Amino acid sequence: MRAEGRRWDAELVPDGRGRTARPEAGCPVEVALAAVAGRWTTLVLRELMHGSASYGELRGRLPEISSKVLAERLQALGERELVARERVAGFPVRTLYRLTPAGEALRPLLVELYRTGVALSSTS
Repeated sequence: MRAEGRRWDAELVPDGRGRTARPEAGCPVEVALAAVAGRWTTLVLRELMHGSASYGELRGRLPEISSKVLAERLQALGERELVARERVAGFPVRTLYRLTPAGEALRPLLVELYRTGVALSSTS
């Protein structure tokens, strides 16, 4: 359902995809929020912003995340095509996780979310 007949802020809503009266899956803001949704997701993304990492390396960098949650986050990020899995030959075989170009594109969003959080924290 489109919200018609109103003036739109061109910076907030530069095209018709965001001109909705309710949250819709195709709205670019909803797409971006879904990409980083879920507890621990932003921290997993942050760690992969530094480069490829194995499951064990991620567990070491985020020692309080449970194995189950890490596996779920990596799977969800893979399904969203934000993280790619790569098998590395050798003994034992290793699996590395790396950001895809779409995952790398989340960097400015994470930076701005951090800045906004700091600003909001200082006002309370």
